[in-house]
Amino acid sequence: MVDVNVTGGKLAQEEIDYYIDCALEKYPDKHLRAIDIEVDGAFVNAKYHFSDMPFQRIRRITGYLVGTLDRFNNAKRAEEKARVKHNVQ
Repeated sequence: MVDVNVTGGKLAQEEIDYYIDCALEKYPDKHLRAIDIEVDGAFVNAKYHFSDMPFQRIRRITGYLVGTLDRFNNAKRAEEKARVKHNVQ
């Protein structure tokens, strides 16, 4: 569900749906939370608000870039467990 706030005038639901569809098409990897639509005569200004995306940590382990170790086989898990971990000072 997208919260819509229209100021400065009125818009038909079809036009509001159009602006929502445009945002979803333009930003397919983002989650649209809300849209502020300002009607200024014949012009319309749209401001999109997106939800924060969770950050996934990516590490370089045994030569691979990984987020988690769940896809490692037993040999790679053992290699990761045996590696020397250095402290940053």
